[in-house]
Amino acid sequence: MPPKPKFTREEIVAAALDLVSERGMGALTSRDLAARLGSSPRPIFTVFKNMGELQDEVRNAALRRFEEFAKKPSDYKPEFKRFGMQMIHFAIEEPKLYQLLYMTESGVPKSFDDLFARLGGVAETSIGVIEADYGLTSEEAKLLFRQMWIYTFGIGALCAAGACSFDEEGISEMLSRAFLGTMMLLKSGKQGE
Repeated sequence: MPPKPKFTREEIVAAALDLVSERGMGALTSRDLAARLGSSPRPIFTVFKNMGELQDEVRNAALRRFEEFAKKPSDYKPEFKRFGMQMIHFAIEEPKLYQLLYMTESGVPKSFDDLFARLGGVAETSIGVIEADYGLTSEEAKLLFRQMWIYTFGIGALCAAGACSFDEEGISEMLSRAFLGTMMLLKSGKQGE
């Protein structure tokens, strides 16, 4: 009969997520996690087969944290802009988790569609909002989302890496300009040229 786990799966993942949030994925070692739990590494491996399995769970937990963060109410209008602002705020407030989710090489998608599948519910919700609010086709909405996500990701990456910092007004203005430029191209029918 296997030993009864000292910690639940959820407790281990929560402690690991906090560790990664503070110090990055490189800090997620069995020794450092055990120290955080006040234990030896053995209970970790009673619940998880290996560190790879735990790392996958931490990535999933980080994505859930981002999705909850993205749902926070804010005063930004329109709704799609709120998503972009929340993504950048997440990069500022949780730089290590942003780096884990969007700036790591492990499991790198081969195309934007692969990446899109990893973005979670926020992407599908965003595209639905774009279609409804701007009267775009599904394909146009996905193209607009793609362009804006890449631009927003870039701002977030600069913030998460500590390369730049922008004030709230500056971020809002940058997103508005990029959005309006992309919309003009979509409406002109010249987006593919």
